[in-house]
Amino acid sequence: MFKKDQLVVYPAQGVGRIEAIKETEVGGIKAKFYEIRILNNNGKLLVPVNNAKNVGLRSICDPDYGLKILESMHDRSDFKGYTGQNWNRRYREYTEKLKTGDLADVAYVLKELILISREKELSFGEKRLMDQAMYLITSELAFALNKDPEDIKAEIEDIFSDILKKNNNNS
Repeated sequence: MFKKDQLVVYPAQGVGRIEAIKETEVGGIKAKFYEIRILNNNGKLLVPVNNAKNVGLRSICDPDYGLKILESMHDRSDFKGYTGQNWNRRYREYTEKLKTGDLADVAYVLKELILISREKELSFGEKRLMDQAMYLITSELAFALNKDPEDIKAEIEDIFSDILKKNNNNS
């Protein structure tokens, strides 16, 4: 069970803080809810305590895991490539991975999209997914590693500097 003021990660939304744990009646049934404030947009979520694990609510990753995620960005061996694959199929796959809330899945999506951008210009939807994945990773790792999100973003951009510089020159 999470505690008040604890930082948590809500899949596809990012880092939030538990502001309260309260009992509320919904449809004639009393249930406990986590009241979570999402930090990047100040949005508020109510997550049933009984269902928190099922929706993917979890604690911020530990620093060692955060460093492993950053290190995994260097490994390009799992890159499937664009290979003319249908964008709709990729979009669904990437969206599902972002919804899992698993930081390794989010890193995979970010890495794939950056590497695909080496072969072709990303569509608007692809760029939006890439921005979302970048935000999800940088915000969580900033808390896990006690760094500024912009510093984490700069580290990731440095890992892919060969591709990102090429893309900026082609714009």
